[in-house]
Amino acid sequence: MRKNTVRPTDIKLHQKSRILEVVFTDGSRFEFPAEYLRVYSPSAEVRGHGPGQEVLQVGKESVNIVGVDPVGTYAVLLRFDDGHDTGIYSWDLLHNLGLNQETLWNEYLNRLEQAGHGRA
Repeated sequence: MRKNTVRPTDIKLHQKSRILEVVFTDGSRFEFPAEYLRVYSPSAEVRGHGPGQEVLQVGKESVNIVGVDPVGTYAVLLRFDDGHDTGIYSWDLLHNLGLNQETLWNEYLNRLEQAGHGRA
């Protein structure tokens, strides 16, 4: 963990709306749809084992988070109802996903479209 890591002060899982709400020490607050966190999972299953090995995640529109488990003092492990539970989301990663949510989401939608996949 970097020395200047922004840490969460509050994490709330809203299962009905499929949103993970995270508030950080810098005052930033993000609402992460479960689908967004699932398709940007830091796991090897999603990111691969090196550059260019990423696996486009499709059909995740209805995925939900069923568990948020602390990992030491630096991260959480998110468990999804599709069985995915191998991504460890560090505070730095979550904060970055929040800061860049609009851009990353649009990139994901463009990749889906280019691959010929729509969203249900």
